[in-house]
Amino acid sequence: MTPTAIVRPHVPPSPGARPSILMIDNYDSFTWNLVHYLGEAGAEVEVIRNDALTVDDALARRPAGILVSPGPCAPAQAGIIVPLIRAAAEAGVPLMGVCLGHQAIGEAFGGRVVRAARIVHGKTDEIAHDATGVFAGLPSPLRATRYHSLTVEPETLPDCLRVTATAGDGTIMGLAHRSLPIEGVQFHPESIRSEHGHEMIGNFLRRCSNAAGVAA
Repeated sequence: MTPTAIVRPHVPPSPGARPSILMIDNYDSFTWNLVHYLGEAGAEVEVIRNDALTVDDALARRPAGILVSPGPCAPAQAGIIVPLIRAAAEAGVPLMGVCLGHQAIGEAFGGRVVRAARIVHGKTDEIAHDATGVFAGLPSPLRATRYHSLTVEPETLPDCLRVTATAGDGTIMGLAHRSLPIEGVQFHPESIRSEHGHEMIGNFLRRCSNAAGVAA
């Protein structure tokens, strides 16, 4: 499928405008579910594949936030996503990663992504979380759907990242930077079998809107 772009001004949006989100598509069908959720939450979304732009191109768009989609490969094989996460951190741009995007956050800051002890595809688990970031205002635990064979290795987690959510088997299900507006979830909030997915995306969008001075 050819990426779809929604054209918008390359300047910070004025109060009352819809926040602009740059979606990095890692060649995954779940990308479009996330785009739909973002649109329902009030965002304008530009979707570009991970090998169709440079890091400089991405930041030149001056998005209110960046969402890095799921995907079928390891972070190092997914185009610009690892260096983009580092650049977004330096620029202070809010960023959320889902599944592969979550793993890329771990790798971007020095963590190690390894094969999961238990490969799960389409399994719904209870996820315990700390009610911060995308989990703000949500019950814990909540049920969410997992599709992954890789995971961020807990023993290699850098000091700048903290665990925000875990599954019953101990797998890291959420990460957040301690001082920057960057976080990820290993599960799929956009899956129909996940609870409170719209609220998670809404929480991310509010963070983007607040950072950009946009009314959500």
